[in-house]
Amino acid sequence: MAKLYFYYSAMNAGKSTILLQSSYNYNERGMDTLLFIPGFSAREKDKVSSRIGLHANAIPINDKFNFHTYIQQALSDNPKIKCILVDEAQFLTKEQVIQLSDVTDWLGVPVLAYGLRSDFKAEPFPGSMYLLALADELNEIKTICHCGSKAIMNMRLDEDGNAVDEGEQVAIGGNDRYIATCRKHFKLKETGKTFVEVTA
Repeated sequence: MAKLYFYYSAMNAGKSTILLQSSYNYNERGMDTLLFIPGFSAREKDKVSSRIGLHANAIPINDKFNFHTYIQQALSDNPKIKCILVDEAQFLTKEQVIQLSDVTDWLGVPVLAYGLRSDFKAEPFPGSMYLLALADELNEIKTICHCGSKAIMNMRLDEDGNAVDEGEQVAIGGNDRYIATCRKHFKLKETGKTFVEVTA
C-alpha cells in the first residue's frame, strides 16, 4: 500500500539532499520519479538544489497546482513513475496536501514530502500542519543548535545578524537569513554567531 510520508526539520538539516538521494535510489533501480518544488522558493526555478551542490530537475508549482490531476496524467503517459517527491512542502495549501493523500490512496504511488514544521515566529506553516495531520508516516530529520542541543526552531536574522520576530511569514533565504536553534536559544534570541570587525 502506498503511503504519504512527511520528512520535517529545522532549517539547514539537509532535507533537499535526502530528497535527491531518495530520487536517485529509485532511478538507479530503473524506476522514474517526479520532483516538485514551489516555484517561488526554489534556488533555481525548475530545480531542487541542495547546499552541498546536488541538484535535479523539478516541476515548479504554485498554489493553484493540482497534484492529483497532473500525476494521474503523468502516470498514464509513463507507468515507470514509482515515487513522487515534494521539496519545501511547508508552502503547500491544505487542498494540495489532500491531493497528495489522494495520489497515494487512489493512484497507488508513494509520496515523500520534505519541509519545515514551523516558521521564524514558531507558527506552523499550513502545508506542514496538514501533512502532520494526514501523513501516514512522520520522520524528523535532525540537526543541532550552536549549543549542541537538537535544533527544532528557525530563527530569522536581519542584515546585522540579529534575531527578528516580525515580518511576513515567507522570506526566501539561506544561511544568511536563517539559522536553526534549540527552543531555549530561540526564546533568548541568541544566534551563537560572533561578528568580528576586521580593521586594516
